[in-house]
Amino acid sequence: MASHNDLGKRGEQIAKEYLENLGYRILHVNWKYGRAEVDVIADQDGVVIFIEVKTRTSADYGMPEDFVCIKKERQLEYASSGYIEMTGHQGEIRFDVIAILFENKDIYTLNHIEDAFWPS
Repeated sequence: MASHNDLGKRGEQIAKEYLENLGYRILHVNWKYGRAEVDVIADQDGVVIFIEVKTRTSADYGMPEDFVCIKKERQLEYASSGYIEMTGHQGEIRFDVIAILFENKDIYTLNHIEDAFWPS
């Protein structure tokens, strides 16, 4: 597996553990709907949260959260619609971004952006 894939998987694991420590219930990791994928789907007090995790080793070209583009937002929106239809969820939903920036292999900062965007 390419090193950037390893970094992404490590970031997703860190994000999952972070969310669990905050009391979120992890419903799915790497959930796919058609060609869209959601890194983490979690539940917090009945709110279903669709989470995109972005991990980088450098901020030279921007912070990790800067790489969640409109196309990715639309894919998450599409996947969330499929998830809601499949599960029959009737409550609130939210779209979050978790950005992880590594300083070295063991030191990182994590930025959890709740309500990072709203569907169009």
